[in-house]
Amino acid sequence: DSKHSKKSACQPCHCENSTSSPPFLPPFPLFLPPVFWMDNYSLLYSSSHRTGLLSGFQRLRSERKMCDVVLEAGGVAFPCHRALLAGSSDYFWALFGETTAERLAGSVSLPALTPEGLDAMLDFLYSGWLSVSPTTLPAVLEAARYLQVETAVSICEQFMTDGLNAGNCCGYANLAERHALSNALEAANQTIAMEMGRLLRENRDDLLGLNIQSLLAVLDADEIPGAKEVELIRLALDWLDENGPLPLLKSNLLLSRLRFGLVAPADLTNLSHAHKAMTTPLIRSQLTRALEYHRLGAAQPIRQSRQSTIRASPNRVLLVGGGSSADWPEQHLLAFDPRSRKFSSLVKEGDDDGKKSVTVATSNQMWRYDPRFDCWEQVESMLERRAQFTCCVVEDVIYAAGGRHTHPDADTHSSVASVEFYDMSTGAWRRGASLPQPLYGHASAVLHNSIYVSGGLPGNQGSSIHGGYHGQNRESSREVLLWDLRGKVWEKRASMSIARFGHRLATAHGYIYALLGMYEPFCDIERYDSKSDHWTRLKPLLTGFFDYGMVSTASGNLFVFGGRRWSDGQEVIVKSVLEYDTKRDRWREICQLPRPLTGTECTLLKTLRFNYSYISHCRPTKQK
Repeated sequence: DSKHSKKSACQPCHCENSTSSPPFLPPFPLFLPPVFWMDNYSLLYSSSHRTGLLSGFQRLRSERKMCDVVLEAGGVAFPCHRALLAGSSDYFWALFGETTAERLAGSVSLPALTPEGLDAMLDFLYSGWLSVSPTTLPAVLEAARYLQVETAVSICEQFMTDGLNAGNCCGYANLAERHALSNALEAANQTIAMEMGRLLRENRDDLLGLNIQSLLAVLDADEIPGAKEVELIRLALDWLDENGPLPLLKSNLLLSRLRFGLVAPADLTNLSHAHKAMTTPLIRSQLTRALEYHRLGAAQPIRQSRQSTIRASPNRVLLVGGGSSADWPEQHLLAFDPRSRKFSSLVKEGDDDGKKSVTVATSNQMWRYDPRFDCWEQVESMLERRAQFTCCVVEDVIYAAGGRHTHPDADTHSSVASVEFYDMSTGAWRRGASLPQPLYGHASAVLHNSIYVSGGLPGNQGSSIHGGYHGQNRESSREVLLWDLRGKVWEKRASMSIARFGHRLATAHGYIYALLGMYEPFCDIERYDSKSDHWTRLKPLLTGFFDYGMVSTASGNLFVFGGRRWSDGQEVIVKSVLEYDTKRDRWREICQLPRPLTGTECTLLKTLRFNYSYISHCRPTKQK
C-alpha cells in the first residue's frame, strides 16, 4: 500500500479507514514481526531460583571461589563477593560506588564491628537466615545497624520483643534506646513497669544502669504492681547518684514523675532532706501539695490528682467481707484482676479459724478503705442504723436509702423509709427525701445522675436479717422508683416483670440490668430502657443463685462472684466467677474464687477520683 510505504515495518497499521484503536505494544525488540505483538504471553516466576542463587553464592563463599573482596573485623578475614554485598546492603552499595577508594580495594577493614557480628550478618546476606541469641544480640544488632541491613534490624527487634522477661528487660531497654528501636523500647519499658516489684528485690543494679528515657517512661506508668511509691523515690534518688550529676531540668523532669501523694507524711518529711535534687523549687512545691492532700481528710477522694492516684489496674475489683457461710461473716478483702483472672488477698483481720456463730446488731458505722496504705479508717457514721439497705454514688455524694434495723432489747425489726446522703466535700451526713414507704432488701443503680430503686419488701415483712426471709409472706415488690436529684422527689417507673428481693441492679451501656434475688422461682434477668420506660427479659442463668457479689466493669460486662444456690434440697456456697456479656446476652464462667464465698460486696476502682472504697454494714459480734 502506497500509504504505508514509508512506515517502518515494526509499526502498527493506522489506516485512515480503520475504526479500531492501536494495539498494545509490549516491550519486545523492534525487529520482531508485528504479528507477534498480538499474541498472548505469560510471565512465570520460579520461587526456587532465588534460593538456589543464594545457595550458589554461599557455596562459592565457603569454598572461597570467585571472591573479589575481603572484609576484616577484629583480625578475622571474611572473603566475599562485592556484587552480592552491594545488592544487599545500602552501606556496601555506597562503599563500592564508582568514586570511592574501596571500589577496587582487595581488602576493607571494618573496625567498628566484631567478628561475631559481621559473620552473622554475612550469613544472613548469603542465606537469608539470621543466627541470634541473647548473648550475641548486641553484636548482631550493632552490625545490622552499621551495615544498614534493615531487614536484619527488624528481626532483631522482634527477637527482643518476643523474649522480654524480668531478667533481660533492662538490658533490652538500653539496647533498644541505643539503636532507636521504638517498638522494642516501648515493650521493654512496659515489662520493667510490670516487673518492678521483682526488679527492686532481685535486680536493683540493672535498674540503676537503665537509660534515662526508659526510667522516665517507667516512672510515668499508671500501673506498677508490687512496688511502693517510696521505693520508687529511693530508686530515682539512687539513680541520680549513680548517673549524675544531671542538669537541673532533667533532674526535675525525672522526679516530677513520682507520685508524692502516695507516700506517708512522715516518709515525705524524711525524703525531702535525703537528696539535694529534692530541694529544687519545683519538687518542693510538689511535696507541699502532697502534704496538703494528706490533711484534706474526708475530701481526699474528690480531690484526687495524678500525684495521689495509685499505680494499679484501673479495672481491679475489690471484694469486701462475706464468708464461707451466711452465718460466719469474715473480715477480709480480696482484689480481682480481670485480665489475669487472679485473686490476691489485701487485708485480713482477726482469726476466722474455728467457725463461731454470731449475733447481729445493726450498725450505722461507715469505714473507708485506703488502698494507698492498705488500711481502713472510720469516718462519720450514718444518721440511722441500717441493714439490707441500698447504697449508691452520684458525683461526689453517697446515698443510703431504706433498710431496717434490729432492736437490741427484743428480737424485732423495724423497716425505714428514710434516705440520707454523705457529702464527701464536707464529710457529713444529711437527710434526703424519704421513700414512699419503708423498704428493705431492695436494689439501686445510677443512670444519667438519677437513682433507680427496685424490688424489696415493703413494711416490716420477713424475719432474720442474715438468714434471708423464710416466712410464708414472701410478697416481694416489682415496683421501680426514680429519684431525680434535681427535683428531689421519688417517681414511679415501669415495674419489673418479676418480683425480687435481695437482688442486684447494674448499669451498662445506658441500660439497667436486674439480676437474680433470693429464692426466685425462675432464673430470668431483665433490662430496663429509660427512654421507653420498658423492661425486657434476657437470657436466663442455667442455675439460680443469690447472695452473690456483683460489679459492672468499664467495658459494660458484669462480673458475679460466689453466692448460694440450692442443690438436692440444701443450700450450697459456690466458688464460681461468672461474666455476663451485656452486648451479646451471654453468660460464661471465667474462673473460680480461692474458696466458696457468699455475702460479699464488690466495687470497681475505675476512675481517677475514687481510689477509695466505703462500706457501711450491720455489725456481727462473734460468740462462742
